[in-house]
Amino acid sequence: MLSALSRISRRRALQGATALAVVCGLLLWWLLPLGESAPSGRLTFSTGVNSGVYQRYGELLKGALARDLPKVSIDLRTSEGSQQNLARVASGEADFTVATADAVAKYQRDARPGADRLRGCARLYDDYVQLVVPRGSPVRTPADLRGKRVGVGQQGSGVRLIADRVLTAAGLDSVRDIDPVSAGIDTMPGLLERDELDAFFWSGGLPTGAVQNLSDRFPVRLVPVDDELIRRVHATGEATRYYHSAVIPSDAYPKTSARAPVQTVAVANLLVTTDRADPELTEQFTRTVINSRDRIGREVHPAQLVDLRTAIYTDPLPLHEGARRYYASVKP
Repeated sequence: MLSALSRISRRRALQGATALAVVCGLLLWWLLPLGESAPSGRLTFSTGVNSGVYQRYGELLKGALARDLPKVSIDLRTSEGSQQNLARVASGEADFTVATADAVAKYQRDARPGADRLRGCARLYDDYVQLVVPRGSPVRTPADLRGKRVGVGQQGSGVRLIADRVLTAAGLDSVRDIDPVSAGIDTMPGLLERDELDAFFWSGGLPTGAVQNLSDRFPVRLVPVDDELIRRVHATGEATRYYHSAVIPSDAYPKTSARAPVQTVAVANLLVTTDRADPELTEQFTRTVINSRDRIGREVHPAQLVDLRTAIYTDPLPLHEGARRYYASVKP
């Protein structure tokens, strides 16, 4: 009898211990999830010139990433623009960046170092070519820039790339037929205002703060780039297929006194990384970019145009595996 009770007691004790172990295991699993840990470490995001859309977008995106990836420290680096951004990411100097599709295509066509390692995460918003002149300027088309002092962007910028192509399409050599001034959006408005420039090219989202601020204090006008000129731009090379006809709405810069939309050329911006980037980190990074659209868009208006339906189209870059995972997770 005593032996039977002892066996029952031992069995109940064993069952109790097993149940306790299961409960403790579940608690540990809940408190300390097993599997992949949250991304951690440090990454560098290459942005653009001060006062440009890339830089402001990067600042706001950094805040969103700090909330979503609290274990990741993010460093922002200003740059001259798309071409320098691509070189930095391809070389490993930066982990993520923004660059225009035409700049990516040129980087690939020129077989620049690391071009085959570049990957896309998202198609973001379009950059619009903005050719800015004083309101009383005789310049009515890009061809009228002959002999003028023209801001064409910095050497490593997407602005320089597209300005050269527009000038070529207009029948002008960007070295011999104009007086080219290498400057960024942080300095070109001031040069125009002080009569040290006759015109400047800018390629950026709408509205660009530096252009808007200039129009608030100095009378300026936007010069159109018409369909015929865009056709000629397309004829200059394969990479130019990424340009498309667009219009700058009349309310983009109300102080320019434009009563009608201004025709121009636009090109998509891409969020770029390389195949070296960790897939989980890239998935989370892409998710934050899409989810923070409205929050960032309240301050950087072009960000409002980031669209989940088109973000997956990162041509000419293949999608990064981490970005592919994100889009698969939200597919309806």
